[in-house]
Amino acid sequence: MLDICLLGTGGMMPLPYRYLTSLMVRYNGSSILIDCGEGTQNSIRIKGLSFKPIDVICITHFHADHISGLPGLLLTMGNAERTKPLTMIGPKGLEKVVNSLRIIAPELPFDIKFIELEKESEIIEMCGLKIEAFKVNHRVTCYGYSILLDRAGKFDVEKAKALGLPVNYWSVLQKGETVTYEGKEYTSDMVMGEARKGLKCTYCTDTRPIPSIAEFAKGADLFICEGMYGEDDKLANAKEHKHMTMREAANLAKMADVKEMWLTHYSPATNRPAEFEDMVKDIFPRAVMGKDRMEKELKFED
Repeated sequence: MLDICLLGTGGMMPLPYRYLTSLMVRYNGSSILIDCGEGTQNSIRIKGLSFKPIDVICITHFHADHISGLPGLLLTMGNAERTKPLTMIGPKGLEKVVNSLRIIAPELPFDIKFIELEKESEIIEMCGLKIEAFKVNHRVTCYGYSILLDRAGKFDVEKAKALGLPVNYWSVLQKGETVTYEGKEYTSDMVMGEARKGLKCTYCTDTRPIPSIAEFAKGADLFICEGMYGEDDKLANAKEHKHMTMREAANLAKMADVKEMWLTHYSPATNRPAEFEDMVKDIFPRAVMGKDRMEKELKFED
């Protein structure tokens, strides 16, 4: 199970009623935070989430509304008596940018490990999950992220019995480990069926709509995508500033055939995103107008 919380839905600047876009993904006692703009800590506190389990912070790009809340968050994590290392993932130059911000947060009781992205797409395995980063099309280097939880095939009792393996070895093979019994080696594929459908959450913001986004979001259980502008006459603005309209986001969700889409990263001028809901749903009926601190549990299919 993945617990997904959209901490904020705003773009450019936080508003009294809307925090900046950020996402928290929780799994098996660990948390992954994607983006940390000004005020992200406030939304985490309002939601009642803990800072200490944040093991990974992914940064999409180095614009202030996606990273300026980081120094304060790091200090808060330090004050929560965190000592284990923190991993940060982001575009090339991440370590330099973060260390520059840390001038006002110089002393931390934990180390930071940096993973800088340079390729068109990369997969990093952390916390029992796969984090797939993929380049999008913004004014600066920017990445989208998919969080993937794989699911192994079913354990085949009859195959295990046929191999003559004692029952106490079965759980070891189920975990994907190798067993040696009576001088012979047994691997998990001997007793496991084909891998089953896992879980996938894709987060993408600050970009023009490009076909590769639909490819990376393909079949996602949840696609969280920017909808900076609702009005069609703002298309020129979207193109100039390398953002996306809600209509374009809905078309991407349709192309990717995702189970559900949440819109986010609204322009400060968009006071009531719900005004555009009918238009968005006409294109992609499984769309939801994102709201601060929306939460959803993604569960394996039966």
